[in-house]
This record gives sequence, structure tokens and C-alpha cells, in this order.
Amino acid sequence: MMQKLVVFFVFLVGCFSVASAQYGYRDGNRIGLSAGITQLGLSTTNFTTKPSSGWMGGLSVRGNYYNNFSMIFGMQFTESHFTIASKTPITLQNTETQFKVMGAQIRLLLSYNIVKDHVSLDFGPVLQVNDKLKIKATDENNTLNETPLIAKDILDVNKVNGNLYLGISAGNKRVRAVAFYQYGVNNFLNHLNQNEVLLSKNLGRKFDGHLGLLSAQLLVNL
Repeated sequence: MMQKLVVFFVFLVGCFSVASAQYGYRDGNRIGLSAGITQLGLSTTNFTTKPSSGWMGGLSVRGNYYNNFSMIFGMQFTESHFTIASKTPITLQNTETQFKVMGAQIRLLLSYNIVKDHVSLDFGPVLQVNDKLKIKATDENNTLNETPLIAKDILDVNKVNGNLYLGISAGNKRVRAVAFYQYGVNNFLNHLNQNEVLLSKNLGRKFDGHLGLLSAQLLVNL
């Protein structure tokens, strides 16, 4: 899945570049490399969760679009985390089980240049493709608080998700600081609702949760 997504991204970058050239953008395309830290949270009534840190980095292409607007097309890879309150088996000690989300994102953003070449407001949709959640082997049988569920029960989440992006970048043509927030519009836990055994262990309640990702990055334009 990841390899297909990379090939698809490269194809779209080519199409984006050709379209930009035909549109006659004043400054041409800027190819940027970015990387930074993340705080990922899961908003849900099913469990008690906390955001945790991770990283994200990738490639983007920016081109002038119309007047003070630009368009950004990019792909980023992420390894981010959140925790769920839980209890250890046998001893039943309170603990927090950390869940890892590994995936890739493709984003198509509209950028409003507040101060040309220095400050911009960016917003738009993000397609996220991720693997199952990952946890440490020693945490697999931790009981998730207030339910008979254990940590390894809820790993098979949605693999394809849609986010909304809102961010700001500041700097110059070469180097920029970027901060943004992404909200997951779809139910990240919905795939778990297809398993009747898990629904029973969840006391008959539907699984429902939405991702929220905050990131600060450094962008360098080539």
C-alpha cells in the first residue's frame, strides 16, 4: 500500500508541475523538504486518552495560483503516538498504554499569502493511509480501563482516513517555520465496529474516535 502511494504521489507531482508550467506561475514551483515533531491525540468517549509525541517529515511543491493565493501539494510520512489509560494484567496496576500510528499523507492545500514570500495561511484536505496500530509486546494484554477490552483488541483501525488541515508558515523563500493542526473527519475506530465480539466486549457501545494532530516543522525550499 505504501509503495503504491509513493508511486501515485510521484505521478501527481509530475502532473502538478506540468499544470503549473502551463499556468505560467510567476515564481515557478518551489520544492521543499520538511520535518518536525507531532502531538497526536484521539478524541473518543470509549477510552481515556492522552496525546503523545512523534515525528513527521516529507516533500512538498508550492506554486503561485492566483493573486495572493498559492497551492501546495505534498506528501509526508509520520510515526505518531497517543496513550490510553489501562491496567496491567494480574497486578491490575494503573498504567498508560502507548499506541503508535505509522502512515503516509497526501495533502492538497490552498495557501493565502498574508505577507508575500514571508507569511501564509494554509488549509485544505489530507488523505492519510496508515497501518494497524502498534504497541509493545509487553503491553498487549493490558486491560483498557472501564471495559473488558485488552490493548491488542483495538489495533485494527481504519487504514484510509481523511483529515482537514489548518496551518501557518513564516520565514522567507528559502526557510520557513511551519505549524499546523489536522482534524480527522471520519471515525478512525470504525473498522472495529465490524467485529461483533469486540462490540460485546465494549459493553455494546459503538467505537467512535477522531484523530487530532498538531505539528511544528522546519521547511527548507530547494
